[in-house]
Amino acid sequence: MKTGSNERLLLKGVAENNRKAIETIYLDNFRMVQTMIVANNGSSDDAKDIFQEAMIVLLEKARSGTFELNCQISTYLYSVGRRLWLKKLNQLQRGPVEIEQAIEVIPVEDDLDIFEKQDSDFQNMEKAMYGLGEPCRSLLEAYYLRKKTMLEIADSFGYTNADNAKNQKYKCLMRLKKLFFDHYKNED
Repeated sequence: MKTGSNERLLLKGVAENNRKAIETIYLDNFRMVQTMIVANNGSSDDAKDIFQEAMIVLLEKARSGTFELNCQISTYLYSVGRRLWLKKLNQLQRGPVEIEQAIEVIPVEDDLDIFEKQDSDFQNMEKAMYGLGEPCRSLLEAYYLRKKTMLEIADSFGYTNADNAKNQKYKCLMRLKKLFFDHYKNED
């Protein structure tokens, strides 16, 4: 796959240390690398470090004058970030990670497809959550994100007991599910 003219302009901008080009690449690609790292035992700080290293690799390659990018910048940064993260995991021995085996098992293109699907699902879920309204949104956030018990939720939301809170959570979850799948269907 050849890179588009916009990609070539961004790459040229990176080689010339153009702040706008660097910011554009950062804004377009950081979240993707961050999602991959956080999903694989990393933190947001780890993602920042790895993405910075991947950007330095891209910068050095772009400045070399002999670098020919045969894929999208996002694919390149993702694969460099993935390789750097696997290498770091191997060094930290957070788990038995064999870099060569991991690279052979999951091609980068498959990872990108999975990421794009997950990102789309997260965006649809976010739209559904905002469409849900109150008190359902706060109730579900309290239970799933803040890990509050049903008794704590009953006290916070003024339900007479934990069973009533549980019933309300179920109703809210069903509404969220309907909204999510409505967004999902409209996307196709």
